[in-house]
Amino acid sequence: MLVALLLTLSFTASAERLKDISSVAGVRVNQLVGYGLVVGLSGTGDKGGFTSQTFKNMLGQFGVTLPTGVNPQSKNIAAVSIHAELPPFAKPGQKLDITISSIGDASSLRGGSLILAPLKGADGQVYAIAQGNLVVGGLGVQGADGSKITINVPSVGRIPSGATVERAVPSPFATGDHLVMNLNQPDFTTSRRVAERINALLGPDIATSVDATSIRIRAPRDAGQRVTYMSVLENLEVIPAEETAKVIINSRTGTIIIGQNVRVSPVAITHGGLTVSILEDVAASQPGALSGGTTVVAPRSGIEVDADSGHMFAFAPGASLNDIVEAVNNVGVAPGDLMAILEALKQAGALKAELVVI
Repeated sequence: MLVALLLTLSFTASAERLKDISSVAGVRVNQLVGYGLVVGLSGTGDKGGFTSQTFKNMLGQFGVTLPTGVNPQSKNIAAVSIHAELPPFAKPGQKLDITISSIGDASSLRGGSLILAPLKGADGQVYAIAQGNLVVGGLGVQGADGSKITINVPSVGRIPSGATVERAVPSPFATGDHLVMNLNQPDFTTSRRVAERINALLGPDIATSVDATSIRIRAPRDAGQRVTYMSVLENLEVIPAEETAKVIINSRTGTIIIGQNVRVSPVAITHGGLTVSILEDVAASQPGALSGGTTVVAPRSGIEVDADSGHMFAFAPGASLNDIVEAVNNVGVAPGDLMAILEALKQAGALKAELVVI
């Protein structure tokens, strides 16, 4: 225990817990979906269609038989879809939050109540039962002349703890001799470091790095011991590898994110009447006489911006992309212009990073 504590404390503040950068294979949420009726609306429900058929079928289950050819028309009812997420290890009797969305032409679900509806998984099995009063944050009001005001989305609501789990999902967590941890961000270096960190704590050959995502770990078969085992592992701290060099551009909002490892080759840029030139030199610092010191060589970057003449100047070698962006921003270039410059740099092969446009 003392050795394990010393190993944990030896990591720097940049280390991250294993639970924050990975997950256990097979331990996951499962999506549930259902169909039902919301009743009790104040004239804001569906105007007919398949909602009437659903309502008629529901009445038949309660022994109410309508005459042939009669379709009930009620604006106080709305057909809705229901969806929820079933967390891992959820047991029968536990509660789930659910979201209800109108799938007809109902204008608002405010004040409605969801009638008993099953929630099914992808395998078609019923895993939860939903029912309850909706909480709707939106508001819709319409006048006789057709004018209306809508706040947020009144056709969507939620029911906190509105579903009860009826069936547990089998989990592979307690089976087999091994557990597999999957990294949230695949990286060969991080995968290797995780395996080395676990082996340093628990012994050699306990963990094996399978690929850039998965680490295979030997684990006890007893379920109680396995829980304690995972409690120790998920709190281990590992220093993740540095991310690959990326530049992310959101073309809709003009947002540009530049990674710390992004670099550019020697380049000169001209954009319209704007010219940006990059120069990087070295400066030597000489020690004083008889001081016993050594000569130190330090990098020195220079950036020149010409916003009028449009002439191009090329200097070598290049500086970091952060320096280019800072220089461009200093002259008030719009985000669209900066995007165009970055794309041109990538096409020219000068941008040493992956350019991602979203």
